[in-house]
Amino acid sequence: MPSLPDTYYARALDLLARVRDKNAPVIARLAPIIGASVARGGMIHMFGSGHSDIIAREVIGRAGGLVCVNGIIDPTAGFVENLVGYGTKLVERHDRQYQLLPGETIIVISNSGKNSSPLEVALYAKAKGLHVVGLTAMAMSTTAATVHPGGKKLHEVADDVLDNGGVPGDAIVEAAPGLFAGPTSTLTSALLLNLLMLAVTDWLRAHGHPLPVLRSQNVPGSMDYNHALAEKYKGRLSRQL
Repeated sequence: MPSLPDTYYARALDLLARVRDKNAPVIARLAPIIGASVARGGMIHMFGSGHSDIIAREVIGRAGGLVCVNGIIDPTAGFVENLVGYGTKLVERHDRQYQLLPGETIIVISNSGKNSSPLEVALYAKAKGLHVVGLTAMAMSTTAATVHPGGKKLHEVADDVLDNGGVPGDAIVEAAPGLFAGPTSTLTSALLLNLLMLAVTDWLRAHGHPLPVLRSQNVPGSMDYNHALAEKYKGRLSRQL
């Protein structure tokens, strides 16, 4: 019998490949939408509540990533994500500080797709004229009941949806009868975000636009380079360089 780590590794590799193939058409559709916005000087905004915040941070201020990515930060780390109205207050504050502008893109991450804060952030951004991308586990989002009084789930609000391929409960390895371990949402969601950012970069390159890609601060001369890159977005970056 294979060990739990070996089982997880094999299943995770298979899942990563399937997630990439399944989402390829969505990423291809999003690349010119986001790319054109970035070319105009627009930002990409990220929000994830609870553990999903970790996934959002994967592409914020990241070496090798786009500089123009902002994070909407929940100081409670998701502790009150189902307090109705809290998500709206978070995104309103972000809007006041950094601006959510029509035509920009926001990526809202919620594995279950049913909690209040991500839904409120998505609804607010949509009302402001942003393109809303939901990153969720469709197998869970389509079966779990929403806790938001509006009655909708993330995939029903978003303009486009990226499916991280997760199963209800997230874990894929049965450690004991009825007890599952080995979650996958971080692996597959991070893959999708990086594939999307690279597709946007590819679009910018193909259309002759400058590439606002950050360099690692551990490389000589990179800090000056990154500071010059960020100057264009002065006053709009939630993570200062």
